[in-house]
Formats: sequence, structure tokens, C-alpha cells
Amino acid sequence: MRIALQELKEATKKELAHILKYWEEHTLDTKYGGFIGHITYPDQKKPLSNKGIILNSRILWTFSAASNFYKDNRYELLCQRSFDYLKTYFRDTEYGGVFWELNYKGEVVHAKKQVYAQAFMIYALSEYYLFSKNKESKTWAIEIFNLIENHALDHQDGGYIEAFDQQWNQIEDMRLSEKDDNTAKTMNTHLHLLEAYTVFFKIYPENQVKEAIKKLIHLFLNVFLDKIGHFNLFFDEKWNLKSNIYSYGHDIEAAWLLVEAAVAIQDEKIIDQVKNAAIKIADRFMQVAIDDDGGVMNEENYVAGDIDKDRHWWPQAEGMIGLYYAYQITGEQRYLETAKRIWEFITSKMIDQKYGEWFWRIDANGHHNPKDEKVGMWKCPYHNSRACMQLHLYDVY
Repeated sequence: MRIALQELKEATKKELAHILKYWEEHTLDTKYGGFIGHITYPDQKKPLSNKGIILNSRILWTFSAASNFYKDNRYELLCQRSFDYLKTYFRDTEYGGVFWELNYKGEVVHAKKQVYAQAFMIYALSEYYLFSKNKESKTWAIEIFNLIENHALDHQDGGYIEAFDQQWNQIEDMRLSEKDDNTAKTMNTHLHLLEAYTVFFKIYPENQVKEAIKKLIHLFLNVFLDKIGHFNLFFDEKWNLKSNIYSYGHDIEAAWLLVEAAVAIQDEKIIDQVKNAAIKIADRFMQVAIDDDGGVMNEENYVAGDIDKDRHWWPQAEGMIGLYYAYQITGEQRYLETAKRIWEFITSKMIDQKYGEWFWRIDANGHHNPKDEKVGMWKCPYHNSRACMQLHLYDVY
């Protein structure tokens, strides 16, 4: 029996509380400050692990967004803790921006300036300002925005260069992670710049930000998006395609984030364009990305014809929200029913009902790998908590 929409909303609201409780109770680093860098399955803390900017910026975003969602101060101290640690240890007071990685003592291990990471700091600081009205967080977000626009923006060919050294000089190895291609421009980084600038525009509604959002949307609709409804991922500086992978999670995540961005700048023509694109993407996503059990598969090598059927935690969350947006835009039940199927997969397979939080991934046979971490450089509370909140925040139909 399919659950009703109201039941889905109630269930995700309960799950939001469970996710936040896990992070509040298990991840605080009471000895060295901030948050623990790594927790293995089931809940074995590794307090001497390095600490990454992606995890830490996403923690600030998550508890700030939850504070704005609940409209109270229950997470005020956690927000303050996160902001203070980021400011004290991750902030580069000499060259600006944030470092990539620290050791457990807060000493810099990797000082590179990955634009993806700078975007997440803007995202987190903007959300935190909406909650706290901490002027320092707004000032810092403006500072990072200016650094990105001054150093990373490609004035000749458009878009943003992927990565720099500490002094904002271009570097040879620009990869975000070991599994990524080493290219100058990526869909992923541009997506999270779009996401960050969308919230940043709420606290800093300047024309420069609005124009940057417009240009990013243009890139997504005219460069990244292909004819059948997927986004291409890796490009050189001149926008020559350098990859043959479709990432199902990034496809559907971008679909709804484009809608958010267009609505934020209140451009009706662009809103219509991105809604049409979102439906095209959602249709393709439902056609190829969802396995028989309702889980969202990982990615497809469209040259080799291979599909990675592992179900990572974050595409489940993004798939549910992307399809919910498609339902809101069209009113068509098929999108909502598929979103519910994904939620049923999440509850039956993805949520760790014994120890809390979500597994990193579930394989094609429905099993999780106990070697996958619960908390790490990339395993964070942002995708799943956001999905639980977003079901209650977007309602236009």
C-alpha cells in the first residue's frame, strides 16, 4: 500500500529529528574541539582522524538550516560551536578562503583552495546568518564570494576554474577526489556554486550575485545539460567534454536546485526554462536511474554501457526531492509515487535502524558494507537532513 503524502511528510520530519540527534550525540570532539573527523560502522569513533572542510561546513549548514526550519534556538550552541571551529582553524587569515583539510589538532594538512569547498562555506555561512544574524558570518561569506569571483571566474570562456593552491595560483591536480577526472571545470563544482549563491542572494541581494546566478543557470541549461536529460560532468577550460559518465544523483539534484535558483532571482522567463528542464531531467531519471526495488542507482558509463547499481545514501535523498519538485510543478501523481518508492527503499534499506543515521551505500543485492564509514570527509548530515526539510518547504502546486 502506498503511503499518503501527509504520511510521507510526517515520516520525513521524524527522520530529520533522528538524523540531527545522531550528529548531536555522536560527533562532538570534546577533546580537540569541533567535530570528530571519522566514525566507522557501527559507531567506532576515530578521534585522531583528519578533519575536512566539506564535512565541517556541511555540519554548520545542517544545524543552521534545522534552526531555520524549526524556528527556534535548540541548535544554537551547535551552530556556534561549528562556526567558531571553522573560523579558528579552517579560515586562511593570510590569503583568504578556507583550507581543505586539517589534522585532529586543527593543524593544516592540505591548504589548497578547492572552489567546491569555498562554495560550501558560503552556503553554510549564509544559512547561519539567516538564523543567527551574526554579522561576522555575512562579512565572511561576502569575502569568499569576492575571492571566487576574482580568482576562479574565467572571464574569457565563462564558468569557474576548479582549484588553486593556498595563494590562489592554479595547480596541476585539480581533482575534487581520487575518483574524479582531473579537469579545469566540472558540473559538480558549478552546481554547488549555484546552490551557495542562491542562499547567499537572500542575505546579500546585490546585482553581482544575481548576474552570477543567471550565468550559472545558463551554463547548466546550455552547456552541461545534454539532449536526453543528463548533465555532462567534466570539461577543459574551453568547454570540451572530457567525460563519459552520467551521475544519476547529480542529475536530479541539479534539477531542483535550478528551480530554487531561478525562483530566488525572480526571473519569470528563467523560471519557466528551468521548470521545463527539471521535468525533462525527472522523466529521464525515472526511466533509467531507479532499480526494481525503488533504490536510486549510482551512475552510468554511457560509452561502455555499464551501470553502477550501488545505491549511495545521497542520491536517494536527492531523488526523492527532485521528483517531489516535479510533482509540485506538474501536479502529476507519477512523480510523487516514485518519490514515495524511493522513501520506502530508504526506510527499508538505507536507514540504519539499529545504530542510527544512514548507511553509506547499499549494493545491488541489498546489503551494506560494514567497512563504509558513518562519518567522514564526505559522509555528512547535509543531503538526508535537507531532503527531510525540503519536503515541507517547497509547495507551489
